[in-house]
Amino acid sequence: MAVRETDHSGNRISGEETRTARRRAVGAGSPLGLRANRIEAECRAKGLRLTGQRRLIAQVLSEALDHPDAFDLHRRVAMLAPHVSLATVYRTMKRFEREGIVKRLEFRGGHARYETAAKRHHDHLIDLETGQVVEFRNAEIERLQEAVARELGYRLVGHRLELYGVPVPAKERSEEDL
Repeated sequence: MAVRETDHSGNRISGEETRTARRRAVGAGSPLGLRANRIEAECRAKGLRLTGQRRLIAQVLSEALDHPDAFDLHRRVAMLAPHVSLATVYRTMKRFEREGIVKRLEFRGGHARYETAAKRHHDHLIDLETGQVVEFRNAEIERLQEAVARELGYRLVGHRLELYGVPVPAKERSEEDL
C-alpha cells in the first residue's frame, strides 16, 4: 500500500518534495546528521538542554520555508526519526515558545502555526485558498500605524497585522498591480 503524503490543506506532496524536505532537514555534524542552526544556538544561549529529539525538532523548524503547524512539523520530523511523537513536538514547541525562541501564530480559525522568533518585525498575508502565509514588510504601513497611535494619544509599542486574501488572476490585474 502506497502512502500519500499531504500538506496541511490535504494537497498531495510528491515523492520528490518529500525527498527534498529530508535533504533540507538533514545536514552534517550530529548523530542524526544535523547541522547547527539558529534555534539550537538560541537554546544553548538560554541554557536549555537539547535532547536529540529537541535538536531534531529545532533543525526541522529552522529549515522550514513556511509556517508549519504541529502536525506538519511532526510529519517532517517523523520522516527522519519515526519514534518522535506528536506529544513531544507539542511539548517542545511550548517550551521553545516560553523561552522566546519561537513564536506561535494563530490565524483565522484558531489554527496555530510556528515561526522562529523574528529579529526584525514583519507582518503576514494569508492566502485563503492555499493557507500559505506570506511574510512582508511595508514602511508606509508602519508609518501609518505610528501616526494613528499618535493621533489617538498613544505611543505604539507593538502590533500584529494579518491580511487575508485570495490571489487575483493575472488577467484581472492592472498595470499598477504588477
